[in-house]
Amino acid sequence: MAKYVGAIDQGTTSNRFIIFDHGGQIIAVDQKEHEQIFPKPGWVEHNPLEIWQNAQDVIRGALAKANLTGSDLAAIGITNQRETTMIWDKNTGKPYTNAIVWQCTRTDQICKELGHKQGQNRFRDKTGLPIATYFAGPKIKWILDNVAQARSAADKGEALFGTMETWIIWWLTGGPNGGAHVTDVTNASRTMLMDLNSLKWDEAILKTLGIPQQILPRIVPSSDSSTWGTTLTDGPLNAAIPVCGALGDQQAALVGQTCFDQGEAKNTYGTGCFLLMNTGHTPVPSRQGLLTTLGYQINDQRPVYCLEGSIAITGALVQWLRDNLGLISSAPEIEELAATVEDNGGVYFVPAFSGLFAPYWRSDARGVIAGLTRFVNKGHIARAVLEASAYQTCDIVAAMNKDSGVELTKLKVDGGMVGNELLMQFQSNILGVPVIRPQVSETTALGAAYAAGLAVGFWSGPEELRKNWAVDKTWQPDMDSNVRKTYYRQWKKAVDRTFDWVD
Repeated sequence: MAKYVGAIDQGTTSNRFIIFDHGGQIIAVDQKEHEQIFPKPGWVEHNPLEIWQNAQDVIRGALAKANLTGSDLAAIGITNQRETTMIWDKNTGKPYTNAIVWQCTRTDQICKELGHKQGQNRFRDKTGLPIATYFAGPKIKWILDNVAQARSAADKGEALFGTMETWIIWWLTGGPNGGAHVTDVTNASRTMLMDLNSLKWDEAILKTLGIPQQILPRIVPSSDSSTWGTTLTDGPLNAAIPVCGALGDQQAALVGQTCFDQGEAKNTYGTGCFLLMNTGHTPVPSRQGLLTTLGYQINDQRPVYCLEGSIAITGALVQWLRDNLGLISSAPEIEELAATVEDNGGVYFVPAFSGLFAPYWRSDARGVIAGLTRFVNKGHIARAVLEASAYQTCDIVAAMNKDSGVELTKLKVDGGMVGNELLMQFQSNILGVPVIRPQVSETTALGAAYAAGLAVGFWSGPEELRKNWAVDKTWQPDMDSNVRKTYYRQWKKAVDRTFDWVD
């Protein structure tokens, strides 16, 4: 019997392939970054062919590092940057244009028109989502309306739409030669096209957006024992391995953090920041600007729903400080620079580079650095950059507490930024609750591995997965409550300054 499960983590900035053993421990990792393409202000694209090539490279790389072959893996799962959208020719696999990344705001006008008469919440009762540039549906419409041949190919049934997990699963299982065209319930719930209750594409919304249903993938469970296909024997694994697990990246982290009980929550600190709370088998409508979304579905069991708060720019702000301003030469240096000062020096950085996501949903907002004086140095700027992630998380938690009626008592954290001690301590301080980092911080990939492994019986069920979860470190709050309130009040003032920048 195969001893391992593999997971493709198709992220916003890179592809990784991670191999896990039965205890959920990492055996090998390989990673490769892909180009970030910015054709116009507010536009963000990826080259899908580069991403598929890199996915193949990291699969081969991780197997080589572990001295394993594809046949040593029981199953393959995939997790992905969720709303990033592409349409391609089903006969050739050639994309009609670059993938439109979730951060991209080019669909702003489409969204304004959709909400013109009935408002931003026009589809919220069905989809759990406001009308926003974030989601895949308006991106599909933009491609069909603006890219040569895309509309005619879609109408003829020659084009396929997918988010990035759909694209990679399609190629892994055969591509133009019978590749599986599927999306799991979590990714489907981010399109603004799926009915939350029926888990089916909504015909009325499709008609409104002018999207032919024939281009859409089949909606499947996140963990599917029927599998969607096997990898090609002449592909990157050189073996026929079941592809049977898929989750959007944030839902994958929820599973990887074993948040299987109602009320459990996790926050992932990556390019953006995403806080999800398990709300059980019933969708909870948000009145506080959060998203109601799918958490996961295992086979034909009842789906599990979540409340989610999405922040567009967290780790990406550190990248910006490195790449655009040159204040640091590598991301880890920010902690050292921030530690040269005792506090933020009165500086607040609101990174609304492409608008503000939850709970504000203001596409007209743009970034602001507030509170600058002659006293301020680059250490204060670095500290304000880190603190921005914590403040934005605080905004989400406040909204989530109101929607759910449950006060958050602890926060499980994961993602690339949780190695930053200064940030994690400040996060605990500004929330006033313990912040807990697990031993395996790669919880996104782990969740995808769990989904695939559950499908083939590699793991027996959620209880076995819980036994794998263990605490690495806990940060306890040590900030005076009055200081906390003052800091947060100043942050809210800075947020207000970002509004109405774009006419």
